[in-house]
This record gives sequence, C-alpha cells and structure tokens, in this order.
Amino acid sequence: MIRQPIVSVLGHVDHGKTCLLDAIRGTNVQLKEPGAITQHIGASYIPTETIKKICRKLLEKFKVKIEVPGLLFIDTPGHESFMSLRKRGGSIADLAILVIDINEGCKPQTDESLNLLKQFKVPFVVAATKIDKIKGWKATYQTSLLESLTQQIDMVKNELEKKVYELVYQLAERGWDAERFDRIMDFSKKIAIVPCSGVTKEGVAELLLVLVGLAQIFLKDKLKLEKTGKGNVLEVKEVWGLGTTIDVILYDGMLEKGDWIVIGSREPIVTKVKALLLPRPLQEIRVEKKFVQVDRVIAASGVKIVASNLENVIPGSPFIVCKDEKEIEEAKAKLKAEIEQVEFSEEIDGIILKADTIGSLEAMIKMTRDKNLPIKKAEIGNVKKEDVVECSLVQDERLRVIFAFNVKVSDEIKQLAKENGVEIFANNIIYRIFEEYEEWLKRKEELKAQEELSKVGRPVRVRVLKGCVFRSSKPCIVGVEVLEGKLVPNTLLARGEKIVGKVKEIQSGGRPIPEAKPGEKVAISMDEPIAGRHFKELDELVSYLSNYEIEILKKYADRLSESERQLLEKFTTV
Repeated sequence: MIRQPIVSVLGHVDHGKTCLLDAIRGTNVQLKEPGAITQHIGASYIPTETIKKICRKLLEKFKVKIEVPGLLFIDTPGHESFMSLRKRGGSIADLAILVIDINEGCKPQTDESLNLLKQFKVPFVVAATKIDKIKGWKATYQTSLLESLTQQIDMVKNELEKKVYELVYQLAERGWDAERFDRIMDFSKKIAIVPCSGVTKEGVAELLLVLVGLAQIFLKDKLKLEKTGKGNVLEVKEVWGLGTTIDVILYDGMLEKGDWIVIGSREPIVTKVKALLLPRPLQEIRVEKKFVQVDRVIAASGVKIVASNLENVIPGSPFIVCKDEKEIEEAKAKLKAEIEQVEFSEEIDGIILKADTIGSLEAMIKMTRDKNLPIKKAEIGNVKKEDVVECSLVQDERLRVIFAFNVKVSDEIKQLAKENGVEIFANNIIYRIFEEYEEWLKRKEELKAQEELSKVGRPVRVRVLKGCVFRSSKPCIVGVEVLEGKLVPNTLLARGEKIVGKVKEIQSGGRPIPEAKPGEKVAISMDEPIAGRHFKELDELVSYLSNYEIEILKKYADRLSESERQLLEKFTTV
C-alpha cells in the first residue's frame, strides 16, 4: 500500500504562496463537489478522483496514469513550516512547490528556499505565479494554462515566453537546469516551471499534474507505508475544553486512539492518545463542534492529538507511535539520540545558535558552516542567561554573537547582552539574520579601520612653496604643495633621512581641513623645526613611517588612494 505524497509550498514573501494554496484548495468549488478536498488538521488532502477531474484533458493529452492516492498539501507555506517538517536524513515533505513571481524573478528568500530544498533533497516544481499581472493577459478562469494560452494574443504569449526564459536564466545562474513543463522530455533531469495564477486558477491543473508526475518518478519506494507510525508536530495549541493539544502530520504508518506516542525532546515525552480529531467537513460548518473524533488515521494525514503532558512539546519535534513498554523504550533512545546528533556544544571560539525546532536548527548549522563561521553551541529553545554568559567569554569579538531564529529574546536578556558586549541577531527569516550580521561586521570593521588609520601617518611627498614661510618656529607655519599621496595631521615629515617634525594642523583659506590631496596647496604647522635651518623653500619633504605604520597601511591598502599605494610601494622598496 502506498500513501499520498506530502507537498510543501516555499518562496519569497508576497510572491503568492498563500493565494496559490487557496487556489489549489478551492478547485472543489469549481467542481461543485463539497468535500472533494478533505480538510485535515494543518493540511488539505486532494484525492486522485478530484485530480483526475481537474486534469482530465491533460491526462489524455500527455497519456499520464495516476498511481498515487492523491496529494496532501501542508496548509502553512514558507520556510519555518518547511524546516519544522523534518525527519532524520531529510524532510517529511516529499515534494515542494517553489513559488516565484514571474514578474519579479528570484529574490533573497527564493535563494534560501533553493538552498533548503537542496539540503533536504526534496524534488520540486517552480510555480511561476501572477501571470494575470502580465500586461494584456485575458483571464479565462480555467484551471488549464494550455487552454488559457489558446485565448491569448501573440503579444501576451511572447511576453510570457520572455519572462519564463528570464527565470530559466536566473535559475541557471544558481546552478539549476529548468524549462517550461511542456517542453521537458526527462523530468528527472530538469526543473519544471509551470506559469500560473492563484487569482484566476490558471495553471493549477498543470501544477497538480507535474506534482503527480514527480511523485511517480522520484517517490515510488519512498511512499510505501511502514508498520510503525511516525510523524512531526506542527503546532502546540490550547483548545478550550480540551487543554493542550498538538497538531501533527503523520507521514508513515498508522495512529490509533489509545496508542502511546513518544515525542522527541532532550528528555522524550511519553503520553497516551486520548482522542484523534479532524475538522468537521465544510458542509457541516454550522454544527457547534469544530472537530469530529476518529478512531484511527493512516499516513499521510494531518490530525489533532488530545493527550496529557503536552505542555513542553516543541513544534517540529518528531514522534513515534508505540504499542508496548519495549517499543516505548526503543523510541525514547532513538529520539534522544536524534536530538543529540543535532544539538552540540564545543570549547571553541564561535557563534551560538538558537532555533525553535530541530529542522530550523539543522538548517542554521548548515548555513553557518557554509559561510565558514565556527559554531560554539547549537541548541533548541529561547535565548537564556547562560547563553549570554557563555558567549561573553568568546575572545574574538566578531564571533561574540548569538543567532536566534524564531525564538524569544526577553528585554532582560537584551540588556544582559548589551552589558556583556554580546550581539544578538534575532529574526524569523534566516537569511536576514546572516544579512544583519554581515552588515554589522562591515560597520565594525569600518570603525576599526578608521580608528587604526587615524593613528598613523599616510604616505605623502610635499614641496615647500617659495615665499610661503609664514612663521619660522614654535610653531613653524609654511605653505606646501602636495605632490604625491595624502597629507593628514600627525604625519611625521622628513628631509632625506632626518625627521623634520610632526604635522600639527593643515589649513586652507584660513580654515582647518582633515587632509590634502595631490595638486592642493595648503598651510601646515609643526612645533619642532625652524624654517631655514631644518629645511628651506622648494625642499621636498616625505612622510617618515615606522614599521608598525607601514604594516597598518598595507593591511588597509584597499582604503588608500592610488597615489598613496604607489608611494607606499616606493617607500617599502627603498
């Protein structure tokens, strides 16, 4: 017996994920068959019969036979949902729809989605949404894109073609070989792009067909039902009259009322299923009770579990269904080992990672390592006082940081971090955490560079101007022309091998200025020299740089002007 594939929806914010999911779920309205799409907890099940009705003409055209018993769509789109759908060695999502606005193309969260799909090895189709926004598009409100295209004028078809190939090019730049779905000969070698619209439902039929095709190419063995029930916790919810409940996806086996379940945690939670609840069908929505009780569910299913001892369950946690004490002990050991494999702590200088679920922590660990950043600790849960104290002991201030994904950071913790010189980067979008960290790092390095450069002289060569000795000593004030490099205050000037003095101030037009560049004529003041004795008019003076100053200048050579770099090269060669 094979189960229905589980489908997750990912993509950039505002690219139409929810709208597309609504369009897929809403196809039963067009079929005038209430209940043709069964609403699960946290998921929507579209049976084979419904898919056949939606895709009837396409099935005949492409000679496709549907072998899977339907598709189960996870209702909550996005990264957090996808990452919480984790199981050992991958994702419980068998397939994914990557939603990309055809008019905008790939965006930062598109890249993050692609990385997650690659990391979790999930086959996917690209839904190129918002075709109804293409100028001149005539909405037909048919579920088939190919039928709709027969009613579009050539200008619109050409515009669609252009946008599809812009997307093909963008995906190729990211290492993915993609093509429009109806031009692919081998779906195991190319990513299918299905142009569609969540608003008009055009393209939904082709999208369902491609998903079925992918399931039948990639998932034949994966969809075979095992005996042991396994699943993932989607959400922990308080329900009036029921107490704390958990919404779960059962992705393998069977779950019955009265079964024991072991839920993954540092100390696994063992509890007995008191009730299994499904939403009441839409046509019975007026009935007072929102849920209907069932005795059993078979994978793949979304179901609400009523049981005791669920208060400390973490969303994203795996669970195993057990029948007796022996199975419970085996499941506890297995799930504890699984979490210990992801969470870790090391005695090194590195970043501390905190996340809400095992899946999101795993994704964060990979992304952090991909950026060659060392990790001191990776842990599920909110940022605690111990995390801040531990982080404050990190020697390298660039790594004295905590990345917090989708977890709480209290005001007390923020204040403690500030007092201990710890930076916390908290966000519910992973790539933004890394973006904010990189921007912070740039600002920090810029300030450090400015501070270090402000304490050293700069490579410079100046000529004392004729008739411009304004004061001969204490301080000596003379006019000079900058020939090469950059003149800044605190620069030691030398004539030949002998130091003349340190530039105290630079003025132009009677006002102090921070620097002077080649070609500029300025007045400088120095306390030490006497004009006429230590140097004369028309003498050339050059900066006298210590070895330390030369090292600093070499370190920040990219911040020096071309003239400064050339002069520094001459000084170091000599």
